[in-house]
Formats: sequence, C-alpha cells, structure tokens
Amino acid sequence: MFGSHITGRKKTGGKADKRSVRAEEHEQQQLEGYSKKPLSVSLKDNQVFIQQEMGESQDIIFRSIRLTDTGQTNVLIVYVQGMVDDERMNKFIIEPLHRERYPADRELEPNELTDKLKSHILSIGIVSDIKDWKQFFQKLLLGYSIIMIEGTAKAIAANVVGGERRGIEEPKTEMAIRGPREGFTESVRVNSAMIRRKIRSPKLWMEQWTIGEISQTPVCIMYVHGLADENVLKDLRERLDAVKIDGILESGYIEELITDQKWSPFPTIMNVERPDAVAGNLLEGRIAILVDGTPFVLIVPSILNMFFQAAEDYYQRFDIATFLRMIRFVSFLIALLMPSVYVAIVSYHQEMIPTQLLLKLAAQREGVPFPAYLEAFIMEFVFEILREAVVRMPSAAGNTISIVGGLVIGQSVVEAGIVSPAVVIVVSFTAIASFVSPAYSLGIAARLLRFILLLAASTLGFYGIALVVLLLLLHLTNIRSFGMPYTKPFAPLKIKDLKDTLVRAPLWLMRERPQKLAVQNPVREQIEPEPRKEPGQ
Repeated sequence: MFGSHITGRKKTGGKADKRSVRAEEHEQQQLEGYSKKPLSVSLKDNQVFIQQEMGESQDIIFRSIRLTDTGQTNVLIVYVQGMVDDERMNKFIIEPLHRERYPADRELEPNELTDKLKSHILSIGIVSDIKDWKQFFQKLLLGYSIIMIEGTAKAIAANVVGGERRGIEEPKTEMAIRGPREGFTESVRVNSAMIRRKIRSPKLWMEQWTIGEISQTPVCIMYVHGLADENVLKDLRERLDAVKIDGILESGYIEELITDQKWSPFPTIMNVERPDAVAGNLLEGRIAILVDGTPFVLIVPSILNMFFQAAEDYYQRFDIATFLRMIRFVSFLIALLMPSVYVAIVSYHQEMIPTQLLLKLAAQREGVPFPAYLEAFIMEFVFEILREAVVRMPSAAGNTISIVGGLVIGQSVVEAGIVSPAVVIVVSFTAIASFVSPAYSLGIAARLLRFILLLAASTLGFYGIALVVLLLLLHLTNIRSFGMPYTKPFAPLKIKDLKDTLVRAPLWLMRERPQKLAVQNPVREQIEPEPRKEPGQ
C-alpha cells in the first residue's frame, strides 16, 4: 500500500510510468523552487498563490484584520483548520491585533510594524521570520499560524500548534507490572518533553531534520552530550542526510533506510514505546531517534542482548530480574528450536527417546497420513494464519477467534487423524514461548527462522539443525549496529559488561557504563553502600 511512498517511483515499464516519473520530478523541482521564490508584498497576490498551490483546500483558513482606520495597513492570518489551538490563537494573536488600532497620521511602515508585532503585540512564546515560500509551507503544515503584512515580503510564524491528538496512555506493546504507566504519543514534541522530564540535564541535546520531500516529516535525535560516541553521532547524521524519499509515515521507514544489515532477519535498531526505557538507554550513551507521527522511538546502536531486557528489570530485585531474563533466553531458544528438534528426533534419532515415550508416540502417529515434518509445517503455518487474523481483527472478535480457533482447530485436526497430539503440544508450547520476548521484532525473526530450521531438520536431522545454528552464529558475529558488534559483550568477550546480560547484577555493582559507548564518561559515579552498623557498635 505504501510502496510508492518508499520508492518514490514505480519500477514497471510503460508510458504511464514515464508520465508518473515526469510528474514526480516536476513536483520535486517545484518544492525545491519554493526556497528561491520570495513572498510578495501584496497580500492579495500571496493569497491567490496559496490557493493555487494548495488547490483551494477548504481547511486553509484566511483571516484578514485591519490595523488602521483607513484600511491601508492590513494583516492576513493563514492557518490550517484542525492543526492549530483555536483558543491560543484567539487569545494571543487575534485579540492583540484587534486591540492595536492606528489612526491615519500614525500609520507605521510595514517593516517597523513587523518588528513591533514580534516584540510588543503578539503574546506568544515562539515566533520566527519567514522570507520564502518553502519556509511558509513548512511552518503552515506543521500547525503554525502565519501572519502576513501588507507592503512587506516577510511574514511571521507563530507557534499555536494544537488540534485533537491522542493523549498519553499506557504502552500497548510493552506492558509492565511495575514502573511508569506513560507511553509515547504521535507528537514528536510531546515525546521529547517526556524524555526531558526523565533526564533534567542541560547535556541532553536535540538535533532535528525534516525528511520527506512531500511529507516534510520532522525527525529528531536526542543524546546526552559527553556520553554519546561522536563517531556514532557523525555516522547517524550522515545516514539521515542521505535519506531521499517522498514521505516518512512511521519510524519503520527510517529504521529500514539507515540500518546496517538490510538482509538480516535480526533487528539491528531497537524500537521502544516507553520513555523510561529511552532514558535508560540515553544514560548508557546511546542515541534516540524520534519521528513525528509515531509512538515508537528508535535506539542506536542496538545489540542482541538489549532485545531480552525490559525496563521492569531495573525496578525490582536483581535476583528476580535475573530469573526473568533467563526465562526469556530459554523461551527464545524453545521458540526457535523446539519444532525442529521434535521433527529430528521423531524422524531420524528415535534412539534418543525413552522406550515408553517412543511407544506412545508411535501409537499416536498410527494412522496419520503425513510424516512428522509435514505435520509440523502444517500446524505452524495454521498457527501463523491464526495469529495474523487475531492481530487484524477488532479486539473483541480477536480474543474470540484466538480461543475458539485454537481449541477447535487443534481438537479437530487430532480427531480427524491429520496430525498427532504430540505435534499440537509442541506447536502450542512453541507459540507460548514466542510471546515471552519483550521485543516484538526479535520474535518475528524467530518465527521466520523456525521454518528454515524445520526444513533442515526434515532433511538432515540434528546435523541439519547444527549446520543452520552454526551459520546463524557466524551471521550474528558478523552483524554490526553503527559499528557496534551485535553479539557484544559475548563476542567479543567483555567481562565487565557481563553484569547486565543473562544476569542483572545489583545496581551498586554496575558502576561502569557499557564499553565503547560512553567512552568519555565511562563511570556512573555510584558508590557501593556501606553495611549498616548495629546500634552500639
């Protein structure tokens, strides 16, 4: 559906495609031409130009106000209905302008009036000058109110951004028992403010890009100056500068365009929906990428170990957090390997099964027309269809489908003799284990690789599984995320960084930040607490 936005042009041949390419190139040249075309000194000419360029859209509002009795000095206010805060605009722009009335003998020069509007009349916090049409359309479509004055080729952009938006809610994809209940929204300014409430430091810096020749989407990066690696920052800036695309509709566009490994199933850029998780990564020296229009913030550089961690791990005892992390690692291995291990044992390595269990499995498989690997393929594919149906259906219907579909399909295929009960148990337990991972993107990678491992197990048994696992390990050790080894700190081995991997050491023992991240300030400045002395000692 969004293919044309991503590529910028269609790749199939034909006259229609050539016309599409020519039209798009003309549109791109026109957008770039805005920066070279100044505003007119005539409000009427400016209004006509805006209506022509925007197709006389009904949501573009023009409001004219007279500042002199003779009507020689007029002000034109332009804004997009639904993108401005009407109450703020009336209170801080329109009402002050109505109070400023000048008699004919005290009429101000246009440039003088412009300076007075910014310094004395407009009681709004953020105002900026506009000198060309590119700046005009950028500010207008961001929700600013544009004030144009008769007789001058300059305009004023006043920040009255507002309109109906989704409020701050609990994250839907990163649930936690303990911790903050707030999640990011679709507004980049609200998201950056939520991060600043977590890190109240002047060293928290922000840089902004406008990416998308047509969508003009604000994209920001946030980092703690002095902690973030300058080489990673330079690399990230160059990658964002190199992005040339029609529009950015979600942070997934940026993730795919700047990632190191474009053909790897493993995610090398982490996306999170919780401000506390972003703040924790910033304090370790990482960089956050915020995209307007999405509640998902990207974190770079990202390593494999991060996808098994949850913000909740740091809000409870270290021994409980360690136990939960180990469960996540084991669950990932189960979700990745369990179906293929079952197929390999049943098909090639029956001697590994205890005799009593082997006799029961043989009795269950009696009358089943398909081999074990085909049973597993069928059930895994059916479960993927069921999972996708649950995601796309409305929430009320989705819950019903997941319960009824799982029970009915599982019982029916067993009673019909299509698959054995053992396969249903294996696939069900695999499905449950795949939901344990706190990172959805890593769970998708396991789902894809599961079918490759099934194919290897069906042809070579354990030898095929070992071969695929070896290739995966080689692939993982060769992956980089903005220069950071993906399997760090396991390979290359960093003993000091193992305190926050499979185990979560007590906070007072994690005095140093991860190596190769905060190279300028590697110590967290924590002091190990002294043991409490009993009274009288």
